[in-house]
Amino acid sequence: MECRAAVNEILEEFACDRTRLLDIALAVQRRFGFISNEAVGLLAVGLGIHAVEIEDMVSFYAFLDRVPRGRVRIRLSKTPISFIKGARDVARAFEQALGIAMGETSADGEFTLEWTSDIGMGDQEPAALVDRTVLGCLLPEDVPAIVSALRQGGEISRAGVRSSLVHAGPLLLGERERAAGTRAALAQSPDQVIEKITSSKLRGRGGAGFPTGMKWRLTRKAAGAAHYVVCNADEGEPGTFKDRLLLAEFSDLVFDGMTVAGFALGARQGILYLRGEYAYLWDGLQETLDARRGLGLLGNDICGRVGFDFDIRIQLGAGAYICGEESALLESLEGKRGVPRDRPPFPTERGYLGQPTVIDNVETFACAARIVERGAAWFSGFGTGESTGTKLMSVSGDCARPGVYELPFGVTVNELLDLAGAAGAAYVQVSGPSGQSVAPKDFGRRIAYEDLSTGGSMMIFGPERDVLDISMQFTEFFVSESCGWCVPCRVGTSLLKQGMQKIVAGRATLADVANLENLAGTVVRMSRCGLGQSAPNPILTTMRNFPHLYEARLRTDEFTPRMILQDALREAVAVQGRDPVAEDLSHGQG
Repeated sequence: MECRAAVNEILEEFACDRTRLLDIALAVQRRFGFISNEAVGLLAVGLGIHAVEIEDMVSFYAFLDRVPRGRVRIRLSKTPISFIKGARDVARAFEQALGIAMGETSADGEFTLEWTSDIGMGDQEPAALVDRTVLGCLLPEDVPAIVSALRQGGEISRAGVRSSLVHAGPLLLGERERAAGTRAALAQSPDQVIEKITSSKLRGRGGAGFPTGMKWRLTRKAAGAAHYVVCNADEGEPGTFKDRLLLAEFSDLVFDGMTVAGFALGARQGILYLRGEYAYLWDGLQETLDARRGLGLLGNDICGRVGFDFDIRIQLGAGAYICGEESALLESLEGKRGVPRDRPPFPTERGYLGQPTVIDNVETFACAARIVERGAAWFSGFGTGESTGTKLMSVSGDCARPGVYELPFGVTVNELLDLAGAAGAAYVQVSGPSGQSVAPKDFGRRIAYEDLSTGGSMMIFGPERDVLDISMQFTEFFVSESCGWCVPCRVGTSLLKQGMQKIVAGRATLADVANLENLAGTVVRMSRCGLGQSAPNPILTTMRNFPHLYEARLRTDEFTPRMILQDALREAVAVQGRDPVAEDLSHGQG
């Protein structure tokens, strides 16, 4: 009876809206700690869908459970940066304090301890996510007090998350009038606003770099019953945390940019898709939205403009890196598995609920608000001809001053390293695992779309770090985050991981390296979406920039090993997902 009453209450809260299934599932998870068979059945009846649809969706997201786990979930960030900062020692301290190993739940059902992918705290590693609370800069000696407070049912202070801003530029500096972008937009026509964005040469700050003005114009012109504005705040790329800063300290600027887009597109609804790891920001974001509504900056007749009705809601994610891909994000927004869509059609034509939709990054909306407020010429006065404005960079790793830097496009890697106090860097990963590995010989290259394109991450590694081991960790990340939809990505990433393990262990030959390179090329060409297409980057770019490190790991003996049939077929078995030899043997026994 308790489950039935709670589920019905949750369904009523979301008006039994099938497209809000992710919100509904998250509410059930928070209420009971997992989503039981009984809850699945009740949800299916209430939403008028088959239970399989709910089970399918729930199984996709890391933060949703079908079986009970610990009352308290402790997730430690597992990245190369966290490991070099001491995450393994922190993990051992938690294991000792809780009496369980990583991946286990305590016998009393109180705690579950596990690794998770990057939680957006690269500048404050080692970091942990304790339910919705983020803890940064952890030390092993901190753990007993944390566990003691959790056992007593107390809350942990969120003071562990400090400001990440190290160097501000024109986008973030200085006081500004609230809703300055919106008020400036209302003094113009929607077409004039789009023209101003176009003239500024603003390009998407999420990494792809698509011209923002063109995207807005295509969406405005597309036929549809409604138009939507979506802010992609699913910042899941390891080593990236600049959007976290904007959401925590400059959320009004971001919402101002979304409102400007709403006016330009003729949209009535905006949605901010917030990654599940950033749930601790929820209350602050809602307070900003409420304040804007109270000032007439959201809702009906915004700023007194009759007919300009626009509001914003927040959609919380549930732990799926792939939802950072825009079409997967749309699927998730509609209450489904976050699996990428086939394109075309593109979101500008058929996006959220099949209607024309603009999807832009958090930083892009912040830039849009400033451009409409200050002018296209002001913005394009910074940066380069092809890369105007400034770029927020998340800097972490072996450096004295990790954090967020706002710098004009065109800055060199060397210049950024100097600012961060990393003069001895031996290897830099630009734009996270899906980006490029940069060797010292290329530190003179410029951060710009025409040279080193980036979504905003710079992971710095000193000379004592193992480049190939880091590359393998990035490859493991893609294995765990693949949505599994297409074979080239689902199987290919696992084979890439096996190949890197062989090289790191010193068991590979030159032929193995060549085969790995060929496999990587196949995964790039044949994968369905950007995840698979970029998954081989850590391998391909380190092969290109650090060939001597691969050569140093190769076997030096020249003998040809005796062929064993099962070993020779292992790769084919992995690709096909079945063992034909074993099947033939079993058939013969019949």
